[in-house]
Amino acid sequence: MHSLPRVSNSREFQAWRADASQCLPAALDIARSHGLAGATAQLFTTGTNLVVGLGDRLILKIFPPMHRHQFISEHAALTQLSGKLAVPIPEIVLHGEREQWPYLVITRLPGVLGTEAWPALPEDQKERLLAQIGETIAQVQRVPLGALSHIEPGWEAFISGQINGCRARHQRLGLPQKFLDGLDDFLEPALTIVPLKAPPVILTGEYIPENFLLSCDGGSWRLSGLIDFGDVMTGWGEYDLLGPSSFMTAGQPRRVRSLFKGFGYSIADIDPHLKRRLMTLALLHRASDFVRQICIEDWQDKAGNLFELQELLWPV
Repeated sequence: MHSLPRVSNSREFQAWRADASQCLPAALDIARSHGLAGATAQLFTTGTNLVVGLGDRLILKIFPPMHRHQFISEHAALTQLSGKLAVPIPEIVLHGEREQWPYLVITRLPGVLGTEAWPALPEDQKERLLAQIGETIAQVQRVPLGALSHIEPGWEAFISGQINGCRARHQRLGLPQKFLDGLDDFLEPALTIVPLKAPPVILTGEYIPENFLLSCDGGSWRLSGLIDFGDVMTGWGEYDLLGPSSFMTAGQPRRVRSLFKGFGYSIADIDPHLKRRLMTLALLHRASDFVRQICIEDWQDKAGNLFELQELLWPV
């Protein structure tokens, strides 16, 4: 039996995961223990955990002990969402644990990863896909919480924690000083701007191209799969509009309208109050990194402060 290593931090885990000679034998040993020995292994280099393709039908996803919470979220989310969405998601084939490393074997979905297909798509197809993404977000949020209601942290505790660490985070990640200068004043009313007591919905936090699969039928691209549920939590639904807003809409009004229309919002809904909520949530998002995520060319020069930036991100 190939032992899994003792890793004390993410850096040690990522170094082990990056070495196929170390991580693949352990993954294949787990596969063989479940009668999956004949599968051809494919090591995926993106993502947070160890992900290995087993032939063209299955995926083995192994979580280090420090990421057990992601295993819990992914297992609960895939179970709760199974059979309830129009867009395919992976199905759980089996789950287990070895040496305190939990793992999932899930079905492998067909399609092209969004990061590969999205940049070259014609504009009209980008708008159509953004509408489908908005519809998918809304559909996920109509599913009852089930076991996900117990996922920690709860929404109110999450927002409070994010406020406390917000300035330090964005300073560390290189947010230009002109935006940092107004950050504290902008966030001062956050606990009244962001709904904290509203009925929570399922949030993935990551509706971004690397978590979409796209397929082309007769020259028309469509959303054909949704993957990666390791960061699922529950809370205010608008939080999940931030991924597409940062990575895909590019500050283009027609794209913004398409995304929000799919979600169920009209142009009239995209008002200053909504933009202020979205900008506040964007600053507080657990993966927030404006410098590396906002896909608007020269946005740092086009906006002089956070209020101007929210107009740049969500024009109508």
